Order: sequence, then structure tokens, then C-alpha cells
Amino acid sequence: MCGTDKEIARFDYGTPPEGSDYLVLGHESLGQIVEVGAAVENLHPNELAVLTVRRPCASPQCVACRHGRQDFCVTGNFQERGIKEAHGYATPYVVDDARFLHQVPAELREVAVLVEPLTIAEKALTEFWQMQQRLPWIGRNSESHEYLHEALVLGAGPVGLLGAMALIARGFKTWVYSRDPAGSVKANLVEAIGGHYVSAEAASVTDLGEQMENLDLVYEATGASRLAFEVIKILGANGIFIFTGVPGRKAAVEMDTDTIMRRLVLQNQVLFGSVNAGPAAFTAAIRDLASFMTRWPQVVRGLITGRSSLAASETLLHGETPGIKNVIEIH
Repeated sequence: MCGTDKEIARFDYGTPPEGSDYLVLGHESLGQIVEVGAAVENLHPNELAVLTVRRPCASPQCVACRHGRQDFCVTGNFQERGIKEAHGYATPYVVDDARFLHQVPAELREVAVLVEPLTIAEKALTEFWQMQQRLPWIGRNSESHEYLHEALVLGAGPVGLLGAMALIARGFKTWVYSRDPAGSVKANLVEAIGGHYVSAEAASVTDLGEQMENLDLVYEATGASRLAFEVIKILGANGIFIFTGVPGRKAAVEMDTDTIMRRLVLQNQVLFGSVNAGPAAFTAAIRDLASFMTRWPQVVRGLITGRSSLAASETLLHGETPGIKNVIEIH
């Protein structure tokens, strides 16, 4: 269960399939294969699998969807299971095309439901490295950290914490900036993986910037636009700012656009948004989650702070959701 599920439950958005007057929720999933069709070769009964969310549009002109990269769909007519025009996974059985399933090793069973939020970071970091190859001292197709070494994660929810793990695993000195106080569960998790936690209660964005040498990468995982555009002001030379959150409809925000634009131009900075993920990001997420479990097993397990039955999901959807990541188990 994630914030998207709660927003759909509030009717902020969400579209049922054509001809249906309801939408089955659930887009972050882990399932066990029960049966496969005769043409399926690489998946077998009893194996674990994570299912992707987005389905390609039908337009012959959409080059992204025709190449299996519906995360870059240009028409907007894609479907998303549990979100847009397709039922989700909060149901005992699911039928899907084998190309949208990714096999998961059995040893990851207890945490593999985290693959889908981790794919957000995997895709974003792939794009980050592709963009930073514009710098002549960054080797093509390599993740050289000789000159790129400092990263900031905004938010300490599941997306932010998994993003911090991915950054630390790649050698970045990683800061996490969030509302929770120092000494909180989330702050302790960040410190346990070798990150640096800064509470928004204790330090302003300006204070945060003074602690850094050159902020090479910002990974935004809050959907808080006011905070994001404040942090752009401390982004370092040649830095990249990645938006992954989707703000709700709120009042207009005043900002110093002259300063932001001046810094973008004079310091060769890049802002980009990243949503959903392609097949390679799922493969990378499964690989990295296994690595995280080897390196920080208790921290990864600590991201899942609640497991509930389907009958309890209504309370979680409409009330305050405690902890970090709540999982619904369906038998």
C-alpha cells in the first residue's frame, strides 16, 4: 500500500476499466505463480514474481510503447493496473501477460514487495548517468564517482529510503532531509546504512546547503513542490535534480524564479521528472534488493512496518497509516 492507493481511495484520481463501475486497487505487488500458459517458457508454477504497473497504449505512432517502454508513453493513453483503466492486484488471483512479470528469487520473499517502489530510483539513476555523460570526464556507460559524489534525498518514506540505499550502494555520500526528528525510526535507518540524516525541524534548506561541498544530485521523493524549488537553490555546479513526486492540487507557491533560472544557466544544471519504470529497472531493482539484504538485512526488513489482511485494508486506506510501508497479505 502506498500514498497513491490512499489518494485513489479519496477519489483524487483513479479510473476503472471500461464497462466497470469499480476499480480494484493495488499496484505494488508480489505474487506466487499458480499456472502458466503453454507458450510461457521462462516462468514456472510456485515461482515468485513481481508484476509491472503500466501497460502500453494502442497507438501505432507511439514509438515508446511500440518499443516496450510505456513508461515514456507520448499519448497518455496507457493503462496502469490499480490506477488507470485496469484492475490492480488486491485480489486472490491475477491473470497477466508473461512479459509483464519479473521472476524473484525465493530468498527475497519477505521483502520483494519493495521491488516496485525501488524501480523508481533505478530508472531515475539510469537516466542520471546517461545525462552526466555530457561531462567529458565521466566515462561512457560507467558509473564513475571520482567527481560525482554527493547526493541529497528529499523525504524518508519508502521511495526516499530505498533511493538512499541505491545511492549509498553506488558510492555517493548521501544526505536525507525529512520532517521526522533526529533519533526517529527513519533517521536511525538512514544512519544505519551510512547516510546522513537532517531533520527539517532542526535545519533550514540554507543550513543544509552549508553542510555540503557540491551537491551533485537531488532525488526528490516527497511531492512537496515548495520544498523542492527551495532545494534547487542549493544544487551544485553541473548538478541534476530528479523529480519523482506528484504534488496534489494546492494553492499557488511564490518562488524566486530569477535565482533559480540564473543558477540553472550559469551552473549547467539539469531538472527532470521520472515516472514509472521499464523492464531494465525491474531487473536492477531485484538485483539491488538482494544486495541490500546482504548488506543491511535488518534495515530492509525494517521498511515493512506492518502486515495486514485484506479485511483491514479499508482502515489503512482511509485513516492515518502508521510506520513506513504497510503490506496487505492476500491468501
